[in-house]
Parts: sequence; C-alpha cells; structure tokens
Amino acid sequence: MALMITDDCINCDVCEPACPNGAISMGELIYQIDPDKCTECVGHFDEPQCQQLCPVACIPLDPQHTETPSQLQAKFIRLQAQSQSA
Repeated sequence: MALMITDDCINCDVCEPACPNGAISMGELIYQIDPDKCTECVGHFDEPQCQQLCPVACIPLDPQHTETPSQLQAKFIRLQAQSQSA
C-alpha cells in the first residue's frame, strides 16, 4: 500500500529528502506522495522514512492504493531498473 500525506501536513520539509524513491514532492498546498513511486521504503529501509521523521504523524497508508509486500518489492525492482537505465 502506498502512503499519503494528509491535510495535517505543516510543510516542515523533512519528508521529501528522506524518500529514497523521490516519491514526495510539493503539491499545491502541502507535500504529496506519488503512489507509482512509493514502495513504503521496501528495498531501502525496514520502515517508511517519511513516517519515521514526520513530526505531526500525517503520513498514513493510502487506502486507495493497496499493495502487498511482494507488489511493493516488485515496484522497487522496477523503479531501480528505470533509474539505472536513465
């Protein structure tokens, strides 16, 4: 399951550089997570780094983008292959 950033975001800027997949970017008002790039840090870390660093705990699982651990691992592999061929 990808993660999402809620309206509770205070734009503290800590999550964006922590994302190993570059899935976090500034949206119109708050940061947002691209579900096509979010692997919940599978393949990089044991825990999602954005959730670990967020001071207001505004990064829950996104119920609209459910994925199994094996799907997240496959996404990680695909994203790594894309970054190496770019």
